[in-house]
Formats: sequence, structure tokens, C-alpha cells
Amino acid sequence: MVEIFKNTNINFLGFRKKAFIISGTLIAATFASIIYYGGFNLSVDFVGGTLTIIKFEKPVQNDIGKIRGIINNLSLGSPEVKTVGSLDKNEVQITVKKKCEGSFVSDQIKVALSKEYSDNPFTIEKEERVGPKVSAELAQKALIAILLSWMAIVIYMAFRFKLPHGVAAVSGLIHDVIITTGVFTIRDAEISLSFVAAILTVIGYSLNDTIVVFDRIRENTHKGQTGKSFEDLINSSINQTLSRTIITVLTVLFVVSLYFFLGGESTRDLSLAMLVGTIIGTYSTYFVSSPVLMYWNKKWPIKSH
Repeated sequence: MVEIFKNTNINFLGFRKKAFIISGTLIAATFASIIYYGGFNLSVDFVGGTLTIIKFEKPVQNDIGKIRGIINNLSLGSPEVKTVGSLDKNEVQITVKKKCEGSFVSDQIKVALSKEYSDNPFTIEKEERVGPKVSAELAQKALIAILLSWMAIVIYMAFRFKLPHGVAAVSGLIHDVIITTGVFTIRDAEISLSFVAAILTVIGYSLNDTIVVFDRIRENTHKGQTGKSFEDLINSSINQTLSRTIITVLTVLFVVSLYFFLGGESTRDLSLAMLVGTIIGTYSTYFVSSPVLMYWNKKWPIKSH
């Protein structure tokens, strides 16, 4: 394996108290933003509404504010208007969280835009309506998916390692989910099914990183390195896997960054969740999961296999 760093001896656990302060501040900011905005900015996936994608004949990327104003005047609630796809496609996505039967919302949008854009013909490319019952089911299933993933991870880690490892791993994952969600709530960005998919992906990435470190901790424990405390074993294990972690995270960040900067509005929120989650997932392995494992061992010594 290619090694970027050789024979490093960084005392990662020595930074744990500062890391706890940083994490605590970010988590507090997350909950503060939720209170400030009065909850999450849920997409139509979870609250119901209408999503319409309109393709104009001529460019309209400079008219987003004007289009938003037109929709606002229809008293359909606060709409989200943004371009989607490449700019040369002249496509605009309009999301309205008003729950109406049939095509009432999209018909009003078409009539209003036809009056203002008589010289710029358009067609309806896509129209989705989500009812309140379906949106409630989607929200419930999304939450269940995340909770079940945590339970499955505890069970898996308990079998592969021991119960303390599972608890430590899930502690880091909960930390990752809260902070990644916090970035969205602070920006008042929409929480959609794409965001949930990104969160589940981040959980998988973070878990993989944690398993690599925990596996090396187990190997070093089996080697019976004399004169080393459990804290020293964790530090040496993190240092030994540092090159692998850096190469992996840089590769993931490179790909996700391309989607973020070049993918357009339709993939920006998903890419942002992946960017933040990847960085926080790596951070939590070193400064959340590993310290939790160390503290567990101090309270209840973990016996080697």
C-alpha cells in the first residue's frame, strides 16, 4: 500500500478534550438552528406538495427572482425556485409545499407564467405530487432506516469485535448525522430523500473507517505489545492506518467535489451532505469513537479474544 506518512507518532487522543469542545459547539449550533427556524426545512417528500420542472425555449437563469415573485403572488406558500441540469437546457424546478388535489397547483403556475413569458414558450417536463399520507410514511420510513442501521451496526460490531466497539462506533455515527444535519439546518436547506440517502452513505463510509482502526487495535492487542497502555495502542493503531485513511478520504472528496461544483443545483445538496459527512466521519473515528472506546476500557476493561 502507498504510504503518505511513515512512522508517524501523533498523539490523537491527546486532542480529545479540545475535540469534544469542537463537537459540542457544532452539536449545540445544530440544535440552536433547529429552534431558530422552528424545525427542519422538510421537502415535499416529507410534507407533501407539488414539484414541477419547466423547460423554457430561451434562457431564464437570470429570472429566478422574477419567477419566484410570480409564484409568490399565487398564495401557494413560500416556493423554492431553482435551475436544474446544465444552463443550456433552460430548465427551472418549482417546488410548492401546498397540498392540493389533482393538477390545481401546476395549472395555476402554468397560467401565471404564460402571461409573463408569452415571448418565451415553455413545456412541463416533469410534475410530481406527494400527498400528506404518503409524505408522512416516507418521513417515518426514513427515520426507521437510520435507526435500524445503527442497531445493525451495534450487532455487527459486537460479533466482529465486542459490544464496546459497537457502542463506540455508533456514538461516532450519531455525532456524524447530527453535525451533517446541522449544516443543512443552519443553511435552512431542504431535508429530502436525497439527503437521507447521503446520510446512509456517510454512515457506511464512517463505519468502514472506524472498522479499519478498530481492526488494527485488535491486531496490536493480540501482539501483546508490552509496556503500552490501551491509549497508546489506540494512538499507534490510528498512526499505522493514517496513510490509508488520508488516501481514501482524498479520493472520496475529489469525486464528491466534482459533483458539488459541476453537477448543478439538482445534486448540490446531496454533494454537500457527502462532503461534510466524509470529513466529519473521518474526524469522528479519531476524536469520538476512539476516545469512547478508551473511556469504556478505563471503566470496564475490555478483555482480548
